[in-house]
Amino acid sequence: MKNIKRLLLLVGIFTFAFTSCDVDGYDDYGMETTPSVAMNGEWWIDIIDEASGSVLAQHILHKTYDTNAGDGRMYIDDNQNGYYIKGTVAVNLSNLTFTTTDEENLVDPGSTFNVTDGKVLKNAALSESGVVTDSIYFKGEFSYDPGTIIIFAGHKRTGFLEDEY
Repeated sequence: MKNIKRLLLLVGIFTFAFTSCDVDGYDDYGMETTPSVAMNGEWWIDIIDEASGSVLAQHILHKTYDTNAGDGRMYIDDNQNGYYIKGTVAVNLSNLTFTTTDEENLVDPGSTFNVTDGKVLKNAALSESGVVTDSIYFKGEFSYDPGTIIIFAGHKRTGFLEDEY
């Protein structure tokens, strides 16, 4: 009786091992990405007045994400926590740069913004705890304050508790 139980246990283990690794029929479930995936993410950004060098806000969470329209654009969105910016920018995926002119600011109806010198630098920043992460930088100008250039500079959010602000 003992041998039969052992035999059944071994058969059960082998059956589980071989059937649990079966991948037939799952080839269609590959992970798809959006065109701007290398530039997408959440970013801790400091906001600085270019003329005076004054820090206007620190560690404001911004997001960049694809428009899913296949138009070579991505969104920048501070979720109304910083300088109230949300709109799309044209991306150049070969050098990870972005820019826009007179883009409608979706969180400030009637206003527009420009973005210049936008870039994502891979592995060029350190998080709060010293983890190597990506860097983001761009200059913004808003239609309600023409001529005033605001610098947005920061690093990608790691998701680790010790890196949260």
